[in-house]
Amino acid sequence: MSLNATSEKAAGGGDAIEPVVARSSGSIEAGKIAAQDDSFEVFKKNEGQVDFRTVGWVHASVIFLKVIFATGVLTIPSSMYVLGALPGAINVICWQFLNTYCAIIQGNFRNNHAGCHSIADMGYVVGGAWLRELVGAMFLVTFAIVGASGIVGASTALNALSNHGMCTNNFMLVSTVAVFALASLRKFEKIAWLTWAGFISIFAAVFIVVIGVTQRDRPAAAPQTGDFDFGYHVIGTPTFVAAITSVASIFCSSAGTSAFLPVISEMRRPRDYKKSVYLCMGIVGASYLSFSLVVYRYCGKWVASPSLGSAGDTIKKVAYGVGLVGLLVSACLYIHVAAKYLFVRILRNSRHLQSNSVVHWAVWLGCTLGMSFIGFLIGSGIPIFNYLLALAGSLTFAPLALGLPGYLWIYDHAEYRTSRKPWKVLVYYLNWLMIALAVFMTIGGTYGVVQNIIDAYARGEVDKAFSCADNSNSS
Repeated sequence: MSLNATSEKAAGGGDAIEPVVARSSGSIEAGKIAAQDDSFEVFKKNEGQVDFRTVGWVHASVIFLKVIFATGVLTIPSSMYVLGALPGAINVICWQFLNTYCAIIQGNFRNNHAGCHSIADMGYVVGGAWLRELVGAMFLVTFAIVGASGIVGASTALNALSNHGMCTNNFMLVSTVAVFALASLRKFEKIAWLTWAGFISIFAAVFIVVIGVTQRDRPAAAPQTGDFDFGYHVIGTPTFVAAITSVASIFCSSAGTSAFLPVISEMRRPRDYKKSVYLCMGIVGASYLSFSLVVYRYCGKWVASPSLGSAGDTIKKVAYGVGLVGLLVSACLYIHVAAKYLFVRILRNSRHLQSNSVVHWAVWLGCTLGMSFIGFLIGSGIPIFNYLLALAGSLTFAPLALGLPGYLWIYDHAEYRTSRKPWKVLVYYLNWLMIALAVFMTIGGTYGVVQNIIDAYARGEVDKAFSCADNSNSS
């Protein structure tokens, strides 16, 4: 097959994506794209069609920030209580490094292989149709779960602001409707202003809580008179179930890097992706570490989850009032990227992909409505915030955001295994070690989270699904 014929098929003429054999004056590995232009992009810039390619690298970085800096930061302080301040801080730093590395791997692979719009397309390149379907299903499940966490966070905010003025499940329904409306904005460019507002909103809310907890003599949730167990530990002594759940929560807080990939397809210059990632992850890492350490230092075991409820009722209402937009936008982005994957899979072979036709809009709105409804069902079934994030981290993010990127790197760098340079051999096997870590997190983490959920139901901390009880820790 010639380069031109392959590129036509991969660029949008078919659902299947085949590796491109590229040759130039330099040595290019088989299966990679030599060209640096737009000829292999999923969305074309053709006159008379909807132009999806409108996102600059700074806007892309803000979208990434809102995907990552969202619900995760609200559960890290409670995870630090379980692990202790030192192991918690080490987990934040190490997971942030690994997730940044995996984000770069995915971006490089996407930009080097024709027609890759999502992590599922990458699965097709390295494993064929069966792996594409498996990875695609995992992608949808992952972002349905984290979308549910955003819906739970928004309903918790509405509960706090209204003094529980309505059934909790009704607040979830209201949040879901708002998320559906926001997620249905069709292009990432159109929700760029939402991501700015959402990031500023949640950052300001967390900052308010950080300042608030430092101004109290003792934590708001602790007994206000007499002696009490503060619960601050440099090194904790948790059980395996508690520890692996907390580790999974911290991992999940920055593991949503597979959501970056559909954004690349809507960037004006996809090769600017790395700049967006480094800016995003640098801000996120510094914020997570500083905010979580301060909140845990001043709240100890009395930290709430979500952490916006940690500084007392007044500060809680202020923080939730400021952060409500951010919580809704977080859920909106999670639902949007999952719906965009479905949308492209359904219409990729059709002229309706980039036209303002009835079919185009019907499919798009059907995807956003379906994903929003699934998020609502999951949020109603597991309405404990940190357990939702830990479940996403272990069950789906571990193989999706850690294991698969490791194999993507190995696929593109197979020659490192037989290199005469020891550092190349070391890097090759370190990527296999990362895959082994993903397997451990998937099995051990899922077991720990499921056991915690079972125990929570047994202790009566969670009422039955679709109930009117408030299951939030923060209330």
